[in-house]
Amino acid sequence: MKQLPETKLNSLAADIKHWGRELGFQEVGISGIDLGPHEQYLNDWLATGYHGELDYMAVHGTKRSRPAELVPGTLTVISARMDYLPGDTETIRILDDPSQAYISRYALGRDYHKVIRKRLAKLATKITEAVGEFGYRAFVDSAPILEKAIAEQAGIGWIGKNTLVLNRKAGSWFFLGELFTDLPLPTDSPTEKNHCGRCTACLDICPTDAFAGPYQLDARRCISYLTIELKGSIPVELRSKMGNRVFGCDDCQLVCPWNRFAKPTQETDFLPRHKLDSSSLVELFLWTEEEFLNRTAGSPIRRSGYQGWLRNLAVGLGNAPTSTAVIDALKSRLAGASELVREHIEWALEQHLSSKTQC
Repeated sequence: MKQLPETKLNSLAADIKHWGRELGFQEVGISGIDLGPHEQYLNDWLATGYHGELDYMAVHGTKRSRPAELVPGTLTVISARMDYLPGDTETIRILDDPSQAYISRYALGRDYHKVIRKRLAKLATKITEAVGEFGYRAFVDSAPILEKAIAEQAGIGWIGKNTLVLNRKAGSWFFLGELFTDLPLPTDSPTEKNHCGRCTACLDICPTDAFAGPYQLDARRCISYLTIELKGSIPVELRSKMGNRVFGCDDCQLVCPWNRFAKPTQETDFLPRHKLDSSSLVELFLWTEEEFLNRTAGSPIRRSGYQGWLRNLAVGLGNAPTSTAVIDALKSRLAGASELVREHIEWALEQHLSSKTQC
């Protein structure tokens, strides 16, 4: 595109942030493309093997940490955040009721990828209308990008001890999206210094002790990884620690002091669907595959697949209080169950048999 004077670029940057808020983003920042320190952190993390089966984290070389290698011509990145926390979900009550199914708050509504990508496309259209054609690509957790590092560089927040981006005014209950651009926009400063201080609440609360230390997440022990990314058997030694968390985990966010400033989402697309915020483990376990596909259409839950869904719920039922309904539900799935699901059902039944024996 044609060169723009500095004054025009400055006003454009201000307009982009204004347009972003009009489109439903709570905050927009602009960063450069030097992610050097974060590249070293990624390499060290991969070297430890903490990524487990997340092979995609290692296969793209330096493209993940060097935006101009992923999208040639990239000069700046527009980073945007959108709140997703439903305001009327009884999060703690569900975790305290082992017969209920806990689903990570981000997955209760529609798939955020599509929602945010459409907003980013609209933002790009507004920029085009203002300055003419320019080079850009929109991303929402869909390419090899260090999105948290970019958000930190753009002043959206800081990366906390739980490895999530934290914001003093909004906590961490938000999604991120990016526009890689060939515009030489003025960049924001990473104004949000690390405000975690001596707090270790997120590290201490983790049910499976997935944190090797501050800023060091061993994904292989993380419930989000175990219930979503892992395709095989969940390690036996971690199953009882998962409780009723059947898709993702929010514990490290629930105890973060900064999340007292989080605001309920205004996006109706992110509100709970099909009573996913208040369903029992038995009820969800008895869904047929057709019901699963119908009720998770356009939902992040599809990522686990039906077999992964049943596997996770079987573990949850193994951790639930012993009852006729729980035992009957587990036994009803044994006939015709895949090898993966059968293994977890048998484990669950053993937990209840053991419980009765101890009584």
